[in-house]
Amino acid sequence: MSGHVPVMLNEVLEALSPRDGAHYIDGTFGGGGYTRAILEAADCSVLGIDRDPAAIARGQDLVQRFDGRLTLVEGEFSRMNEFASQSDGVVLDLGVSSFQFDQPERGFSFREDGPLDMRMSLSGMSAADFVNTAEHSLLASVIARFGEEKNARRIASAIIAARPITGTAQLAAIVLQAQGPAALRFAIHPATRTFQALRIHVNDELGELTRGLEAAQSILKPEGRLVVVSFHSLEDRIVKQFLTGRSDAAPRASRHMPAVMAPAPLFHLITAKARIPGEAEIAANPRARSAKLRAGEKLAA
Repeated sequence: MSGHVPVMLNEVLEALSPRDGAHYIDGTFGGGGYTRAILEAADCSVLGIDRDPAAIARGQDLVQRFDGRLTLVEGEFSRMNEFASQSDGVVLDLGVSSFQFDQPERGFSFREDGPLDMRMSLSGMSAADFVNTAEHSLLASVIARFGEEKNARRIASAIIAARPITGTAQLAAIVLQAQGPAALRFAIHPATRTFQALRIHVNDELGELTRGLEAAQSILKPEGRLVVVSFHSLEDRIVKQFLTGRSDAAPRASRHMPAVMAPAPLFHLITAKARIPGEAEIAANPRARSAKLRAGEKLAA
């Protein structure tokens, strides 16, 4: 697990505040960075969840190291309420893990050529399945919505004209040609947004996040903490709306408006605004540059 660098680790621990005797859920186990730090910070227990079977296999060394304190489960974090009845804290590190990104055979990156896969769970529809069968309107919609890509229709047309597409390098070249040479002037590669969109769609990442937040709320004990690290605006918007809209900081009815019975707040915001990594962390781990951390503490009923 030496290649895994957990993002905003100190900030995550500060927000989660692990304590002896408590039980925590790491819903995106990945390389085990957060889990290891939580278990080292307090005499507590952790349930690690990951839908990637490779992550669960890698984590067996940690299970043995923290004998009796770490349990790993293969599955989606949105099902955490099926795996545990209650928890003192939940941490989620969204998006693709370093291990997935760095393995060409998983198809998440175009830095090295590999099969166009992108499946976190290694099952179900792959990115190749989608790009080779989707109609233009659906393909363009996915690229525009999940990639926030303004040239989505042009890219979708280029993809359809080039089908069948089987590799990451092939897809990246198609998107680059569709974008035109002017796109190379920007900081990110012209294919980055398209790859992000396909990955989000194939893995239903935003639906998984929405369901996962609801599941976390349902099993958190009073004073239990929810800590989420996101990496793009689509994720962060969902997390922000979830926590802020259910917090004691949410706007209440105006005294000038008719009285409406507002639901009782469920969270107290630990982070009034999203926290971001410091310059030193970004310099040491460039993948942290887009990270945002939001956290809330569940209020007593």
